[in-house]
Amino acid sequence: MTAKLDPLAAAPELMKNWLRTSIAIISSLEPTLAELVEIRASQINGCANCINLHTAQAREKGETEQRIYLLSAWREAPCYTDRERAALGWTEALTRLSEGHQQESAYEALKAQFNEEEQVKLTLIINVINGWNRIAVGFGGFIDPAVAKARAKAVA
Repeated sequence: MTAKLDPLAAAPELMKNWLRTSIAIISSLEPTLAELVEIRASQINGCANCINLHTAQAREKGETEQRIYLLSAWREAPCYTDRERAALGWTEALTRLSEGHQQESAYEALKAQFNEEEQVKLTLIINVINGWNRIAVGFGGFIDPAVAKARAKAVA
């Protein structure tokens, strides 16, 4: 796929601010949980760039191949904790808003596993990855994980 536009070149200050904010939000909960959420939202949104990037980052943070591969079938896979399941259910409910409002049951599971501050943090992580999915898919972006890591360090 050929990129239609490089958002960082087109709007450098805004994109650097967006990246800084994204990093701060995503680092507010446990790293592997954030990666699972980012991968699952990216799968739903069909964002190859973000799936590629976040699976590589998940591996770096110690996530197993099995759990990465089973993520699209997390409800049936026995390898996720109740906390992870609650986060994944909330991710799907918020990412699929246009498919109907399913968030009540997802929210009940969320409340059982996350305190109010964590609920806000997780919801912000879900919003951030959905935003990145739209940027990458919309502009045809695909970035090597090593390049993304270097950019993140540069704006930190």
